[in-house]
Parts: sequence; C-alpha cells; structure tokens
Amino acid sequence: MILLVAAGCVNYLDRAAVAVAEPQIHQELKLSYDQLGLLLSAFAWSYGLAQIPAGTLIDRFGPRRVLSAGLILWSVAQMAATSVRSLGQFIVARIALGLGESPMYIGGSRVCTDWYALDERALPIAIFNSSSGLAPALAPPLLTWLMLSFGWRTMFFIAGAAGFVIAILWTRFYRAPHSAGLPASDLAEIRRKDSANVEHVGFQQALWLLRFPTTWGMFFGFFGVVYISWLYATWLPAYLENARHQSIASAGFWAAIPLGAGFLGALGGGFIARGLDKRGMDAVTSCRMPTIVGLLAAGAFTLAGSVSGNVYVAICLMAFGLFAANVSSSCGWALAAVIAPPNTVATLEAIQNVGGSLGGALAPLATGVLVQASGSFMPAFGLAGGISVVCALIYHFATHQRISASVSPALN
Repeated sequence: MILLVAAGCVNYLDRAAVAVAEPQIHQELKLSYDQLGLLLSAFAWSYGLAQIPAGTLIDRFGPRRVLSAGLILWSVAQMAATSVRSLGQFIVARIALGLGESPMYIGGSRVCTDWYALDERALPIAIFNSSSGLAPALAPPLLTWLMLSFGWRTMFFIAGAAGFVIAILWTRFYRAPHSAGLPASDLAEIRRKDSANVEHVGFQQALWLLRFPTTWGMFFGFFGVVYISWLYATWLPAYLENARHQSIASAGFWAAIPLGAGFLGALGGGFIARGLDKRGMDAVTSCRMPTIVGLLAAGAFTLAGSVSGNVYVAICLMAFGLFAANVSSSCGWALAAVIAPPNTVATLEAIQNVGGSLGGALAPLATGVLVQASGSFMPAFGLAGGISVVCALIYHFATHQRISASVSPALN
C-alpha cells in the first residue's frame, strides 16, 4: 500500500506539471488558450486509449510486471519533456506519458483485489486512490517552488526521476499473494466472498464484460467523475490567476486548498463505504450510493463556486466540490472491485476508466475552447456541474446488476 500510494503521487505530480507550468509554457512556446487546452488533453487521450490493453495485460500477466514497465515508460516520457521546443514535440511527450501511466490505477485496484477480501476492499482502494487527491494538493506548492527556483524544464526532470526510484522499489518488493508464501487458509479467506473467476482472457474478457448494462453504466458514469476532477486538476491555477486575479505564487497556494479537500474526499470515500458495509449494507450498494451522492454534490458546489463574487468563498465551495467528486472517485474504483469476478477487475476498471479518460480529455479541451470563446470561466464550470448531475443519474439507473458468470449478460 505504501508503494502504491507513493507511485500514485508521482503519477499525479507528472500529470499536473503542465497545469502548474502553464504560464511559463504559454510565454515560452507562445501558445493560445485553445492550444494549451489541446496540450492539457493530449495525455488523457492516450491514457484512455491504452486502458483496455493495459487492463487485459494486468489480468493476464499480473500487476508486478505491467506496473514496472509502465513506471519506466512514464518516467522516460516526463524527462523527455525537458527538451521540447514546439507544441508538437510536447504533445508527443504527453502521449507517451499517458501510455506509461495507463496501468497505474487499474493495476493498483487489482493489487487490492488480490490482497483483500471483498467486504474489506473499499478502504484499501480508497487509501490507494487518495494519492490522486494528495498529489494534486501537493503539486501546486511543490511544483511551483521547483519551477520558480529552477525553471519548468528542471521541474519536469525531477518529477520524472522520482518515477525511476518507485519502479526499482516496486520490482524489488511487490509479490502477488500466491507468490508471497501465504498459507492456503489465508488465500481462501481472501477469496471467500468473491464470484467465481471467468474463463475469458484478453480481449474476449473485455467483450464479455461489455455485454452487461452495468459495465456501460460505469463507463458513462465515470466520465463525469473524471471530467469534474480534471477541470480542477488542469485549470484551477490558471482560473485563480486569470479570473480571480491571483499571482502565480498565490494561485499555487490557494489551489492547494480545494485539491487538499479532494485528497480528504478520496480517503473519506473508503471510510464511508466501509461504514455503510458495517451497518449491514451489501458491498456493492455501499460503494454505489456514495458515488451517486458525491457526483450530485460535486456538481452543485462547483456551480455555486463559479458564481460566487468572493474569491475566498469560491475557493471554499470548490473545496467542497472536489471533496465530493473524490468521494465518488474512490467509491467508483471500489465498485468495480466488488461487482465483478476477481480475475476481471483490472479489465472492468480499464473499461470504466476509458469513460473517465474521455472526461479527462474533454474537460481541459472544452474548458480552453469555452474560455477562449467567451472570455470567462463560468460557462466551463457550468458545463462541468451539469455533466456531474447527468452522470450521477446514469450510475443510479444503470449499475444495479452484478457481473457474474452465473448471471445472463445479455443487454435488454
């Protein structure tokens, strides 16, 4: 768990580097807002397209080898960005970063599925997923300090080098339960409440999962979770600088407050799901309901923050919004780990995260286009709030059915 959280933090530091360095990149490379939106979204497109191949590889070969390879690739890509001289070169580096990072969160969820029993799985997944909130909270002040002290190119190099350290540690120390010398009774206890494994492997497994309405509900629902999260992750510093008239240093500080609340929400989602389970709610419902409620709350608080006339009130409201969004994120990841057979979890997470990656790709791009066209961030925040509500309804109506070999997968 310590290694997973550390890897997740490095993962998000690398993702956030462009958003933090946006003013200097904008000036040095002479990019417009819509070009910045394209650059910010390039990572998410490659990340999303690589999800299903990465998921099938993890379910077939295990997270130890696949995550190690991913860590090395994304670290090389991040360090390569230090030498870019044009928008095209930068986009290539970000695409490579997306390919390398694609196994991270689906692989981590598979690790938690392998090591924890079904009714204990939500909390460790939330602890791991909290790195997606902790790193964005740390990124603005830490990366801003590195950028102002050494320049944005050195900032990228340092962030990339950290990935190599995690890759060495992961390869050296991580082992799957069946390779770690656990007694057979412990292995049986972990698997006690799981559905039976399915025989499908590779892309056949992905095609089988796509026959369930639940899979599609998770695909479209997670679009909203990642859309609103990536709106904050990629545009919050620029929003505070341009719409709320904060300095670069001040924006880096104030952006850490909503992003820090996002970390607490990601961690809190696991405790919420665990508490509901302890009160008698089944594992699927205890993950599903906080996902829905969190999305509704995220949309409402985001809309309220965007129309507030006071910058400090807006920051507080957006902090509540990102807290709620990350509750949904943690519980959405945990839902995939309890609603399907263990040997399909990485592939199901991958399908769900393709939907999320579409949201992650469109959020920065749509925001850049809307800001360029309107001269205001309010339409972009309004769109994000509306998407959150729609995706909450998708989760509510489309994710009732468990995915199991004993259940007919035919779409009705």
